[in-house]
Amino acid sequence: MYQWLRRLISGPSAPAQAMPPPVPEAAPEPAPAPVPALASVPAAAAVAPSIRPPVPFELLDRVGTAWNAWLFERADEGGLELNPSEAQVLETLAGILSSQQSGAALVRRMPGLIPQLLQSLRSESFSGSALSRTISSDVVLVAAVIRLANSCYQGTGATVTSVEQAVILIGQEGLRQLITTVAFRPIIDVHSGFYVRRLAPILWEHSERCAVAARRMAAARGVEAFDAFLAALLQNVGLTVALRSMDQVTKGQPLLGSGMFWAQLARDTRRLSVSIAREWNFPDTVVRALDEQGGLRKGAHMSPLGSLLMLTDYLGRLRVLVEQGVLEDGDPALMAGLPEDSGECYALLS
Repeated sequence: MYQWLRRLISGPSAPAQAMPPPVPEAAPEPAPAPVPALASVPAAAAVAPSIRPPVPFELLDRVGTAWNAWLFERADEGGLELNPSEAQVLETLAGILSSQQSGAALVRRMPGLIPQLLQSLRSESFSGSALSRTISSDVVLVAAVIRLANSCYQGTGATVTSVEQAVILIGQEGLRQLITTVAFRPIIDVHSGFYVRRLAPILWEHSERCAVAARRMAAARGVEAFDAFLAALLQNVGLTVALRSMDQVTKGQPLLGSGMFWAQLARDTRRLSVSIAREWNFPDTVVRALDEQGGLRKGAHMSPLGSLLMLTDYLGRLRVLVEQGVLEDGDPALMAGLPEDSGECYALLS
């Protein structure tokens, strides 16, 4: 899936004298063989440069605890003992991780319309009117395109009301990023249970904000921008998959949220995200970056992409908690010890 996405999003190829000739379109690749979820990070990823984690553990713990309490609507950590519902959710996740069940099969696959649109965008001579007609057949894409176009006019008093006008305003590169984002966005059924309805939109918005910020911050860290974008979009996919199990076990009642449950849930859903990234043949750098989140001991080092992902995840959570009034805006203690460009990254997450 990674190579397919990258080939479509990379845009038109340059002339042969400037770059190697474009790779011919390949036939659809067969589905990759199941990979054990507990496999170690590929050796190729281990040769990447290692740096210190960008966020002190004390800050990760403070903001992480506040984030979990807000997500699960608990005034405190809810104790350190697992209740029966929490134990059952974790048991279900453990079963997925230890079985041959495909984690990727639990994630919404790309709609057929998305590849068609991305293919059209590879051509410099794409027809704006034809593209607009295609986009107009998907209500989710229409809303996303109009919203993005109007954000460009924010504060001017002008308003975009047609898809064709929005397509012209956004341009090719903006549409590529927008359509890729929509392709990964989960469908939230209005008849879903408590946890899917409440948490899935929050987790997706967080991932989307982090993806945009990570892509903008990638070059300064020597990280491939597209890899940073995809890693951030994928970081919460394991937890999003787990929400269904949480609703099935609790029957729609908010029974989850102990400190012990949060810790084990974060560990297992991170492993599920890593497994899904492997199944989709994402690069070793992306797999390693996902695997590194929350799994490092004090004094350990991590990859540049893992460091960027940790920073955007932390600042993204902080930004949301400030917006919700859970944490105080401008508290210098929450930015202490972060990299110099953290302020810029925090601004990108607005």
